[in-house]
Amino acid sequence: MQSGFDEYASMNVERAANPLDAAIAERDADILSMVRRSLDRKDVLLAFQPVVACRNPEHIAFFEGLIRVLDDTGRIIPAAEFINACENTETGRIIDCLALELGLETLARAPELRLAINMSARSIGYSRWTKTLHAGLDGRPTVAERLIIEITESSTIAMPDITKAFMEEMQLIGVSFALDDFGAGYTAFRHLRDFDFDIIKIAGEFIRGIHSDPDNRVLTQALVSISKQFDMFTVAEAVECEEDAKLLIEMGADCMQGYYFGVPTTRPSWPDFPREILRAG
Repeated sequence: MQSGFDEYASMNVERAANPLDAAIAERDADILSMVRRSLDRKDVLLAFQPVVACRNPEHIAFFEGLIRVLDDTGRIIPAAEFINACENTETGRIIDCLALELGLETLARAPELRLAINMSARSIGYSRWTKTLHAGLDGRPTVAERLIIEITESSTIAMPDITKAFMEEMQLIGVSFALDDFGAGYTAFRHLRDFDFDIIKIAGEFIRGIHSDPDNRVLTQALVSISKQFDMFTVAEAVECEEDAKLLIEMGADCMQGYYFGVPTTRPSWPDFPREILRAG
């Protein structure tokens, strides 16, 4: 008997309207199959990337925990290679659950750490995700105040009422929220003022090479100004060179993240990180 997952993938391929659509649908079905096998084996882990303070780039403000899966050969696969194919499916919900589980366990083991974990607003109200969150916070009084939940801008704008109510509930117990990829094509500014995000992460497409791009300098300065108007902390993503970093400091950004300051690693250097790599339980 065909599983629900296999049936979903087959239907997507069959419904493709032209050869290009069929090829894309088949590719996504292959990606979903690979990710599902990884999840079944619990071959899932986090890679950690530092976010540094502009006022003192030697100081790490917090880390972002980025979900990774191991494919059938044991190769580590970054989220960029599979998340788009998964986000609107049950597999996407499971990925969010496992990322949260790993993040909460990391926070419990490293009491000085602040950590951001990604989720889609589509996981709000998903029973397993909610249970994972409460189980990871119960009896751990400092974890909530060190947890940052990053929500993708596209899903936030698609589900504004649900997202707003969830944020208000969690912020009461100390959880912070970051709006990911701010400005990356989905922004509805009329909604932004209705949310109370603690952190705005400016999309890397505006930041990468900004020192030599006058248009992106103007756009980024506007995004920084908008964030300050709403009392939201700003993080510039995808900072890859000294020239970009210096300009962002001059613009008044609060933090920076990118390869210039550190690549994502599954074995970070903070003292409390366990010697074994954490895997989902």
